[in-house]
Amino acid sequence: MGLPEVWFVIVAVLWTGFFFLEGFDFGVGMLARTLGSDESERGQMLAAIGPVWDADEVWLVAGGIAIFAAFPAWYAALFPAAYLPLLLVIVAIIVRAVAIEYRSKRPGPKWRSRWDTAVAVASLLLAFLFGVFWGGIVHGIPLTADGTFVGHSLLSFLNPYSLLTGLTLLLFSLAHGATFLALKTTGAVRAKNESWARRFDVVAGALMTGFAVWTYWAYSRGDVVALMVGLLAVVAMAIALAANARVRPMVAFWAHGVAIAAFVAQIFIALYPNVLPSTVDPADSLTVQGSAASPYSLTIITVVAAIALPMVIAYQAWSFWVFRKRISVDDAARAYH
Repeated sequence: MGLPEVWFVIVAVLWTGFFFLEGFDFGVGMLARTLGSDESERGQMLAAIGPVWDADEVWLVAGGIAIFAAFPAWYAALFPAAYLPLLLVIVAIIVRAVAIEYRSKRPGPKWRSRWDTAVAVASLLLAFLFGVFWGGIVHGIPLTADGTFVGHSLLSFLNPYSLLTGLTLLLFSLAHGATFLALKTTGAVRAKNESWARRFDVVAGALMTGFAVWTYWAYSRGDVVALMVGLLAVVAMAIALAANARVRPMVAFWAHGVAIAAFVAQIFIALYPNVLPSTVDPADSLTVQGSAASPYSLTIITVVAAIALPMVIAYQAWSFWVFRKRISVDDAARAYH
C-alpha cells in the first residue's frame, strides 16, 4: 500500500470521526425541538452537547483539508461541482452555530423556541445533505477526461441511491442522538430518549440494511470485503437496538460507532480505485493514484498527520471525560443564565 492509498484510508477515518461525533450532535439538535416538551427540557438536551459540538466540527475541517492536501485533483473537481449542496451545508452550519449560541442571549420562550427550531432544521439538513453528498460521489457525477464538471451542481448529486444514503445518515443521527441523550441526561428527558432510541434504531437499522445491499450489488462489484463490511454495519445496528431495548445506552452508543465506521467504509470500498467516478465515461473517472499529490507532499503531510491526529483524539477524549457528568434540568438552567 502506497501513500496515496494510505491517505485514502485517512480521509475515510476523518469522515468516520465526523459522522460519529457530529451524528449525535445532529440528532440532539433535531430531538430537542421535537421531544422537548418545554423550554427547560430543550435547554437540557442542548446543554448535553454544549461543551463538545463545536469541537466535533474539527473533523469536518480535517476531512476537507485532507482531500485538498492529499488529492488536489479530487478537490479541484469535486468542490466546484458540489458548489450548491456545499453552499447549503455552509449556511446550515452557520445557522446552527448562531442558533445554539443566541438562544441563551435573551430570556423568553418565544425567542428560544425560534432558535431551537433553527437548530432542528439546520441539523436535519446537515445530516441529510452530507449523506446525499457522499452517495452522489459513489454514484458518480458527469466529468470529462480533463476533470471538467459538465452537469448541474445540485441535481447531479441527486439520485435514488444518494437520497437513500441521506435518509440513512439522517435516521442514524436521530438514533445516535437519542442514545447520547439517554447517556447524558436525567429525569423525563432521559426516559423519553431511552424509549425513542429503540424506535429510531429500528428504522435506522432497516435503512442501513437497504444501503448495505444496494451499495454491495450496485457499486462494490461483488467484493468479499465489501460484503463483510456491509454485514458488520447491519449487525452493529442490531446490537444497538438490542442494547437500547435493555436500557444499556453505552453499549448502543459504541455499537453505533461500529455501524457508522462500516457505513463510511462501504462508501470508500465502493469508490476504490476511484475517488470520483464519471457518469460520462468510466475511463474519465478520477483515481486514487491519478489525483494524488506528489510523493514529497504526501510524505510531509503524513508526518504532520502522525503528530496532529493523536493530539486531536487525545484532546477530545479528555474533553468528553471532563464533561462526562449527566445533565439535569437545573444544570441546564444554570448554564443558560
